[in-house]
Amino acid sequence: MTRPAPLPYARVPPFTPVPTRPRADGWTPLRQAEFIGMLAQTGSVSKAAAFVGMARETAYRLRAKPGADSFIAAWDAALRVAGVRRAPPGTARPRKVTQAEPWRAMIGTRWRVVIRSGRYCGSVQEAHNSAVLAHLRQIDRAAREGRAELRRALRSQPAKTVFRVPGGSVR
Repeated sequence: MTRPAPLPYARVPPFTPVPTRPRADGWTPLRQAEFIGMLAQTGSVSKAAAFVGMARETAYRLRAKPGADSFIAAWDAALRVAGVRRAPPGTARPRKVTQAEPWRAMIGTRWRVVIRSGRYCGSVQEAHNSAVLAHLRQIDRAAREGRAELRRALRSQPAKTVFRVPGGSVR
């Protein structure tokens, strides 16, 4: 008995969810990740939206919101995985999309969609390590500049002379 040929490795890049108001019936980060996973499996926006309990129209509205660059890249990659849309000629893998606000990027997380044998298995929340490391570099740079400024200020002040009185006190 022969086994079916394994499907080629399909990968949807990790993405940063679109920032939305927290609502129980809204597009939570988990719903966004599950939507991308089902979109990669089915290739249908309607089916993927129905899977997460949302409407197709709201998915397109979410895609059009500001700050959705990473979500759009994951959406397009999911459609390529599903075989619905091919990558334009001459383009490589989807590029990493970074946040505009460093603080939100530092405390934010990315969602990685897990697909095995062409089927959506789940979503994993990952730390956004590159943003955390960039923020730490900024803090280190500011601390170095602050120390250098303090040294310059101390060097510019005249030295104080300390006199010891025979009783042990300092004047």
